[in-house]
Parts: sequence; C-alpha cells; structure tokens
Amino acid sequence: MKNLKLVSGYLFSALLLIACSKNDVPGNGEGVYNNPVLSGTYIQEDQMGRPAVNTVFVSSSSKDEFNRTTPDNQGNAFQGMFEANLLALSPAYANGGLNALGMDATTFTTVLATDVLNVSLDGTTTFYDGTNLLTGRALADDVITVELLLIFGGEDFTEYPALSNDHVDENDKPFLTSFPYLASPW
Repeated sequence: MKNLKLVSGYLFSALLLIACSKNDVPGNGEGVYNNPVLSGTYIQEDQMGRPAVNTVFVSSSSKDEFNRTTPDNQGNAFQGMFEANLLALSPAYANGGLNALGMDATTFTTVLATDVLNVSLDGTTTFYDGTNLLTGRALADDVITVELLLIFGGEDFTEYPALSNDHVDENDKPFLTSFPYLASPW
C-alpha cells in the first residue's frame, strides 16, 4: 500500500508537470511568464504616469533620460524643457495666460514634469470630472481630451476648440463590471 501511494504521488507530479507546459502561457508560448529572471540589472524603459505627457513634452533626444529619471528628480531636470515645449505648442499661455485651473505655464509644467499619477485615498478617483482633477484615473476617463483642454483650452476651456478634443469619447468596447474591469481584446 505504501508503494502504491508513492507511485501515485510520482504519477500525479509527472502529470502536473506535463499539464503545465509553456504552451499554456499567454503570449508567444516562449515561457515569457514561466521563468522570471530575478537577478541582474533592470533599466526603466518607459514612464507614463500621465498618458501623453512624456510623448508631448519630452524632446525626442531626452526620452531615454526622462524615462530613467526617478519622479522625485524629474521636476528639477525637465520642468524647463516642458515649459519651452508648452509655450511652443500653445498660444493660450502667451503673455502669462492661464489654463482653466488658474495655472500659468511655469506652474502647469511644474506639475506635469513630475510624471506620477496621484490618487485620492478618500475622495473621487478621476483624471477630471468637472470638479476634481488629477485625483487618480478611472478607466472611462477621457484623459487625452482633458490634457488637450489644459494645453489649448485657455482659462475656460474654449480658447482653441479645434485643438482641445480628440473626439474619442468612449472605449471601443464596454468595460467589465467586475475584475479585471478591462474590456476583452478584439
């Protein structure tokens, strides 16, 4: 009986190993998720706390440097570049103009240059809902339109209407009502 239990245990282990082949792994089947490498040197490749901020405000020659700079050092290192790029993009800030948040170019780019997504722990979580701003991000938030409004909209979101909306008002598929909340891929 003892030998039967031992053989059964070996057989079960062998079947389990066979059943968990790398072909069952999502992705390319090359074991991408199977054997993580937990040693070595890792390099930050991309930072996108706030979508499109890196894309729009970081000069192409500085992308790698920005992506590898920790957020606590980004403001000092990149605010000037962000401000220069904002002023080149948006006449709404010329001559000390403000955005709808009451921020001038220097104040606004100081906020943007530290690429983190703030999260309210005790209030509404939203990128912007008409009242709350940058308190997190809900899946359905129209992040790019909000950013365009803050860049081109001026003090009341009306200054350059043709540049202030991406006209993509919802996800292409409904979000799920339970975890993982993201819509299934096409």
